[in-house]
Amino acid sequence: MSEVREVNATEFKAKCLDLLDQVNSGAIARLEVTKRGKVVAVVTKPAAPAEGDLHGFLRGSVIVPPGLDLTAPTGGDEPTDAELGILHR
Repeated sequence: MSEVREVNATEFKAKCLDLLDQVNSGAIARLEVTKRGKVVAVVTKPAAPAEGDLHGFLRGSVIVPPGLDLTAPTGGDEPTDAELGILHR
């Protein structure tokens, strides 16, 4: 049965790997780590990724330099490699 468990930082440090295994197995649903009676961290199992949902999986991984206009024409009257059927150069 999943539970919410609170441990102080000293206990967390001593039993970290075991506690993480319990969170991973579902024995502990939420682990709250305290320091001087205040919760300073919460450990939960990550949400399962949606299967087949690739939309947005690269979000945040591309950096567009300042001043680059992504809507500007690429220029030139020459056909592109794709138009010529060239896959690799």
